[in-house]
Amino acid sequence: MITKYSKYILLTIAVSLGSCSKFLDVVPSEVVTEDKVWANINTVNGVLAHLYSKLPTGLDGNGQYISDQACSTDEAIFHWYAGSGSEQYNLGAWNSENNPLGNWEDRYQDIRKANIFLEKIATVPIPAEQSSKYAVLIPQYVAEARFLRALFYFELFKRYGAVPLITRSLDYTDQGQYSVARNSTEEVVDFIVKECNEVAGQLPEHHPDAELGRANKGAALALAARTLLYAASPLFNGNTKYAGVVNRDGKVLFPQTYSKEKWLRAAEAAKKVLDLDYKLFSSSDPISSYEKLFFTRDWQETILPYNHPNTKMIEQYHLPYGGAFRGWSHYSPLQELVDSYEMKNGKPITDPSSGYVTTGTWSGTMVGADGTGSSVTLTNISNRYKDRDPRLYATISFQNSMWAAARTKVPIRLAWWGSGQAYGTNGWPMQGGGTTSISGYTIRKWCDPSVDIGNWYTSPDARRNYPIFRLAEFYLAYAEALNEYNGKPTAEAFQAINAVRARVSMPALPILASDQTLEGFRKRVQNENRVEFAFEAHRFWDVRRWLIAETVDNGPVHGMNSRPSAEELKATGLDVNSQEAGLAVFYKAVPLQTRVFQTRHYLMPIPITELDVNRQLVQNYGW
Repeated sequence: MITKYSKYILLTIAVSLGSCSKFLDVVPSEVVTEDKVWANINTVNGVLAHLYSKLPTGLDGNGQYISDQACSTDEAIFHWYAGSGSEQYNLGAWNSENNPLGNWEDRYQDIRKANIFLEKIATVPIPAEQSSKYAVLIPQYVAEARFLRALFYFELFKRYGAVPLITRSLDYTDQGQYSVARNSTEEVVDFIVKECNEVAGQLPEHHPDAELGRANKGAALALAARTLLYAASPLFNGNTKYAGVVNRDGKVLFPQTYSKEKWLRAAEAAKKVLDLDYKLFSSSDPISSYEKLFFTRDWQETILPYNHPNTKMIEQYHLPYGGAFRGWSHYSPLQELVDSYEMKNGKPITDPSSGYVTTGTWSGTMVGADGTGSSVTLTNISNRYKDRDPRLYATISFQNSMWAAARTKVPIRLAWWGSGQAYGTNGWPMQGGGTTSISGYTIRKWCDPSVDIGNWYTSPDARRNYPIFRLAEFYLAYAEALNEYNGKPTAEAFQAINAVRARVSMPALPILASDQTLEGFRKRVQNENRVEFAFEAHRFWDVRRWLIAETVDNGPVHGMNSRPSAEELKATGLDVNSQEAGLAVFYKAVPLQTRVFQTRHYLMPIPITELDVNRQLVQNYGW
């Protein structure tokens, strides 16, 4: 949109797709023109396929590892090398000229492609023998493209708030067309929701298996519901910090009056999703009922998936280093995330009556503890990990936990002692390069227990998708919106949050007296979102819309003491090369990084290059 962007980029990308390979066999790519693309329904199908390739995903590297968003909040730290996008965010070292997660230009390019598609699709000649087929498909294609355009606008909205709404392809040779002011956040929200509601009835409720991953009715209603939930949240609902962000003609871009009714709209939209025929995924035991959702191609809870290629790379990047695991453990979950998982009695570990203790160890059996759904014997587990929410065990590996491997089963050892790897620890600090886990934890979520990295060529690749929308989100959205609208949780709000908790056998709320208050239930919903969607790229946005990032993403973050100094080990009086010495100093929280989050960071700055091109644009607060 705002950038100089040739319409021919769309065409050269589109015709490179597999669906157009036969066409390219006879037409060199350098002579493909706009007229030729829009004269062939097969190449037009490729244009739509290219739009789908731009769906947002919470897994980076084409589905190989968790996103920078998960490492730019209080979930994890990426420690493999310095200078990553997440490190820039965590240190506050990003701005309008350098924003690794900004995506302004790319999203407007995607929107332009969608606009061109919508303008051209009606003119595409259809062979007579295919006329009845495309009489049905073309209206559906139009609905899909409108949905995708709305989703691209939501991606801009959650980053920048008020953005220009462009619903036609602009002439890139006419610079006057690019002088466009920002629409207000309410206009952007209304546009997204209107588009979704209108196309929902034109999209199929479900696609055949061969077309899973295409937009359906549920996806349209889900996008509307998520958008309205964000719009009702404190970031966008009467945030007086943004009073001075106005267009050059004085137009107010962020509503300055809080509206309770926005929560009602969000609740009603979430309920529409809940009334569809999706259901929460479940399996044989509480751990598996959650865990298996993330290494299978699930279609019962997942409303819209991003289907990543089959791969073993998630296991490679996330599993512990060395031994039977052979992972790289590039990512370290933070103690703050571990501490957010409740006890199995439903009480936070900070509650004095929860039963949480940090001293001593536990040995016993646990069903699903190694990812297979079978009963597994665990030994010498710190009591701090005993009797916790099953989602902890499905999401994070800790000292002496287990993980299935085709060749052998051994405990995961993330404490460090002696010279590291030579002494049997999976927490080995590498020399002259990256390093394995620095927090005493590794990521288990997303990993498939049938994958054996040590037998790379014979072990199967995992088949998984990233759920852009899944049903659990809308149970929690419904609960949150009802609580905020009514000033306290209602019976329906409890039913909604308890549906998500019941999947993993967590006890129903209310449990504490505070659960029945506005503030107490709000904390419950926020924490339920945190543990349910860990490493799914939700938390980064949630803490912003809730206006709590200045607390949770500011200051030191912690892990276990998995990098003790030689002096610490020596001070134990034990053999410094023994596991006993490493464990003697391991179980204490130590700071890993001091993070910076300022008030201006809640919204991203419009890129300075866009402000230079389009003089109608005004900058966001604080930038």
